[in-house]
Amino acid sequence: MFTLLKTEKKARLGRFDTVHGVIYTPVFMNVGTCAAIKGGVSPAELAEIGCQIELSNTYHLHIRPGDKVIREMGGIRRFMNWDGPVLTDSGGFQLFSLAPLRRIKEEGVYFASHVDGRRIFMGPEESMQIQSNLASTIAMAFDECVENPAPYEYAKESSERTIRWLIRCRDELRRLNSLPTTLNPNQLLFGINQGSTYHDLRIDNMKAIRELDLDGYAIGGLAVGEEAEVMYDIIETVEPYMPTDKPRYLMGVGTPVNILEAVWRGVDFFDCVMPSRNARHGTLFTWGGKITLTNEKYTLDPRPIDEGCSCPTCRRYSRSYLRHLIKAKESLGMRLAVTHNLYFYNELMRKIREAIEGGYYENFYNKYRNILGERRED
Repeated sequence: MFTLLKTEKKARLGRFDTVHGVIYTPVFMNVGTCAAIKGGVSPAELAEIGCQIELSNTYHLHIRPGDKVIREMGGIRRFMNWDGPVLTDSGGFQLFSLAPLRRIKEEGVYFASHVDGRRIFMGPEESMQIQSNLASTIAMAFDECVENPAPYEYAKESSERTIRWLIRCRDELRRLNSLPTTLNPNQLLFGINQGSTYHDLRIDNMKAIRELDLDGYAIGGLAVGEEAEVMYDIIETVEPYMPTDKPRYLMGVGTPVNILEAVWRGVDFFDCVMPSRNARHGTLFTWGGKITLTNEKYTLDPRPIDEGCSCPTCRRYSRSYLRHLIKAKESLGMRLAVTHNLYFYNELMRKIREAIEGGYYENFYNKYRNILGERRED
C-alpha cells in the first residue's frame, strides 16, 4: 500500500508498504542486473550504504542461471541474501536492445539469446511466470519499448499492444499469486506507460492502464537517446493522468539532475546503471559536481573524493590512491568507486525526502540542479 505523506507542489514524499519491507519515496533502486552490482559491492554492503530496494532483470536471470534455479534456491532475495525489497524489470527493454535478434508478434517476442544464440520466446504470461519464480517484491509488466522518435503509426500500434499485454500480465499474475506453490503470493505488479514522444498516445495509454487499478505505474520508453527536455515534457504530459495514490516510476533514469527534475514533476521511483557504470570508468559524483579521477591533477591529491561524504570510501581513501587503482585496473578501484557513487545516489534521495518533508525542496532543487551536472574544478 502506498501512502502519500506530504507534497511540495508536485514533489511527493511517500511510504510504500510491501511484504518485504517499507520503501520511503522518492527512492533510487540500486541496479544489480544479474543479482549483483557490477563493481563487486555485496548485498550486505548495499544495506550499509542506504539502499532501500534492489533491481534485477528478468531477461538476464532467465538466461542464466535460469529462473527455475533461483526458484529452487528460494527466490531472488534468498539467492542473493538480500533482506530488502526487490523489483524485477520485465525484460522488455533488453529485448528492445536486442533489435537485430528479435521478432515481435501479438503473442510475444521471439528472440535469440545474446549468450549462446538459442531461440527463446517470451510473452506476457512467460514474463510473469519467470518473475513469479524469482519471487521479487514488485514485478514489471511486459511491454514493448520503441525507439525515439518512432513513426507515429508504429508507436500507436505498439502502445495499444502494450495495453493488451498488460491485461494479460495482470490476469496471469493473479493466477500465479493464487497458487499454493507460489513463493511470493503477495507479488505486486506495476504497469508501464508507452507512446514514444507523442502526447496523445501517452495520454490515451495512461488513461487506459490506470483503469486496471495496479499497484504502481511506470513511465517507460524514455532515456533511450532523446534530449532531457523531451523527457521532462513527457513526464509533465503524463503526470496529470497518473493516480495520485500509487507509486510513479521513471524507468532507466538517470543523472542526479534528471532525478531532481523528475521529482519536481511528481516522480517517486528511479533506477539507472549510471552510478556504477561511471564509477568503473573513474567518474565520481560529488556535492560540488562530477570529477574524473583519471585526470593527472589527482595524482598527488590527498583528499577524499568528496570531503562532505561519509561513505566507506571517502572515510578511508584518498583521490590519489583511487586514481592509482583505477589507472592500474585493479578491481579494488572499481569496488571503492562504485561504493561511493551508490552511496551518493542513496544520500541524494535521503536529502530529497528530507527537503520535501521540511518544505524546502524547491530551494534544494534550484540550488543543486545547477551544480550536480557540472564538472568539478578542484
